Parts: sequence; C-alpha cells; structure tokens
Amino acid sequence: MDLIGAGLTPLEGGYSGETFLADAAGEQSVVRIYGERSSWRGPHAVDVDAALLRLTRGLLPVAQVREVRRPAPESGLPALLVTSRLPGERLDLVLASGSTELTREIARNLGVVLARLGQVPFLQAGLFTDGQLLVEPMPAGANDLDDWVNTHLRDTALESWSPADQAGLVAVAGAAQDLLDDVDRVCLVHSDFNPKNLLVDPASGEVTGVVDWEFAHSGSPYTDLGNLLRFERSPDFVAAVLESYVDRAPAVPANVVDLARSADLWALVELASRRDANPVAGRAHDQLLAIARTRDLHAQP
Repeated sequence: MDLIGAGLTPLEGGYSGETFLADAAGEQSVVRIYGERSSWRGPHAVDVDAALLRLTRGLLPVAQVREVRRPAPESGLPALLVTSRLPGERLDLVLASGSTELTREIARNLGVVLARLGQVPFLQAGLFTDGQLLVEPMPAGANDLDDWVNTHLRDTALESWSPADQAGLVAVAGAAQDLLDDVDRVCLVHSDFNPKNLLVDPASGEVTGVVDWEFAHSGSPYTDLGNLLRFERSPDFVAAVLESYVDRAPAVPANVVDLARSADLWALVELASRRDANPVAGRAHDQLLAIARTRDLHAQP
C-alpha cells in the first residue's frame, strides 16, 4: 500500500496516538505506526500483532492483515501494520444510547466472543516474543499478585494511600492470588477487552471487531472477562454475558466472576497507580480504592 497521499487521519478512542485511518484509491485501511509509545515492546511488536490477527481471523472478528513493514533503524523509519477497516461502531458509544434489548443482545454476543478467545490454548503463561508467537515467562515481579501490589505501592499514586487502605489492598490481592492458583489452564488473552476496543453493529448487536492487541499475552482464561466487567456492572449486562459465556466456554466454575475480578486485579492496580494519566486510570483508581477499603473484589465507588 502506498501511504504517500493516503490522507492519514487519527482514529478516536485510544490513547496511543499511533493508529490512523488511511484512504487510498477509494479503499480504507487502518495503519498502526509503531512509534515511541510502542518502543517498550521491542522491534518484533509488529510481527506479533500481525501473527495474532492471522491466528484468530475466522475465529474472532479481527481485521485482515494487508501489509507488514518491519522497523528500519538505519533510516529511522518505524514499523507499520496495515489492516482492513472493520465495520461497526465503538461499543462504548453504542452502550451510551442503546436500548435495553440491544444492550442484552450485545452482551450475549460478547459472551460468545469471550468463550472463543479463551479456547485458543497455549502451554505456558507469558509474553509473545516474535512472529512465531513464542512465549517467554512474565518478568520477575509480575507472576504473583502480592509482589505486583507491593511494587505498585511504592513511587506511584498508591503510595499516598493510608496504611489501612494499603493493608486492605494487600489482603484482597492475597485472597485473589489464592483463587487464581487453582486455575491450571492458559490461553490467548487480549488483555484490553473493553468497550473502546470492541466494535458492534448498532442495529443487530453483532460484535464486528476486536481491535488493539498490543497487550495480548498468554495467561488466565478469565482475564478478558474481568476486563469487560470491570466497569460494566449492570446486572442485566453481566447476566447476559455470563449466559452465553458459560454455555460455550469449557468447564466454567461456579465462582467465575470472582476469578474474573481476581484476574483483572493486575490491570486495575497498574491503571490505578497512574491515576492522573487519563480518565480510565482515574476511574480505576477510585474503584481500586473502594475494593481496598471494603476488601471486596466486587465493590464500586
């Protein structure tokens, strides 16, 4: 694809500033430019993202890979990933104005997508290293919730919490880790499975796109469910998601929501520790504080 003169327009909804809509010869594509924000992922990030889309296409509603350009350090050119543009509207926008029945239908369809995603198996938990989706173990300190919480209680927004609030969070993390220790299966995890990264048909409620795979890894089959239900707490929405998810996912335990909220605690802690970074981080901070003060994973501000 020739990007010169393609008229790149930033896509709304995310915080990366690296994703653009391109229009060339009457055809629309999505272009991801792997700039400074993506540097932490290393030079193979574009290969990993392309491989994940190819792995899941036909199983999940993901974009088709059109072109992959690896970084060229000698010339200073960043990596590029060009994909098809998926139909539909962002779920957060649809939920804001959708009817009760449409919301239920969307929730049921999301449960189906989650069940499919959780059935892409891997042999060990960890991060993807290259285009072959080889997995390396999580970094030291990222394998245990107790260590994760204690690390984030220093030199972050959580450091200003009262000793009682910090102790409450440590207690919740310990109980959550105990629950997660009983989960012996790992699978593909999108790890940012929330309304701004999901596209739906506003008329039918069909899920038309799962986008932005930059945090994907191999991990708990309940992480993405926890991510989706982090802020979406409507009883009707939760019940509809669980109805189709439990019907299709393998051997779902009775305490699946507890497991989901436990698995999501990793991301919630990380987000809350950056309280002032963006509105989502601020909302996560308030929710985590409510959890710590009540010592209840299901608490809300």
